[in-house]
Amino acid sequence: MTPAEDLDQIDRLILTHLQQDGRISNQELAQRVDLSPSPCLRRVKRLEEQGYIRRYVALADPERLGLGLLAYISVRLDKTHRAEHSAISGFAKDVQGWPEVMQCYAMSGDMDYLLRVQVPDLSAFSRFAMDTLMRHPAVVDIRSSFALQSIKETTELPVSL
Repeated sequence: MTPAEDLDQIDRLILTHLQQDGRISNQELAQRVDLSPSPCLRRVKRLEEQGYIRRYVALADPERLGLGLLAYISVRLDKTHRAEHSAISGFAKDVQGWPEVMQCYAMSGDMDYLLRVQVPDLSAFSRFAMDTLMRHPAVVDIRSSFALQSIKETTELPVSL
């Protein structure tokens, strides 16, 4: 049995509603999922304890904050015998300290990592790419793509019923 199979329809409804509005009151949530408030709160707490709910956040608008340039950067590391092992293993650790990087994934294929980077403009992107990424001792190549328009953007996972 997979973890998701442990969820019943009410658990899935709770997750759906909380993904849409993390600040919904327990009273309102209970009404939407057709429970009384106490059992609803117990279910939410259980979903938190079991890791189905990782955290609650506010989603800030990057445009309003002056971070209008969204870029995706594919990064290839030097994995030859000449590369220092500590530089390669340090890349994933170093990414944690770069505030421009919103997400970082280890990838299959010809590139090793995919970064989602949010910066004010092309000048800021250039500084990050040239002064941070390309100066990292493990990085041998980067490829950048810029988002021209947002077609769909969501944080809601498809919690099927």
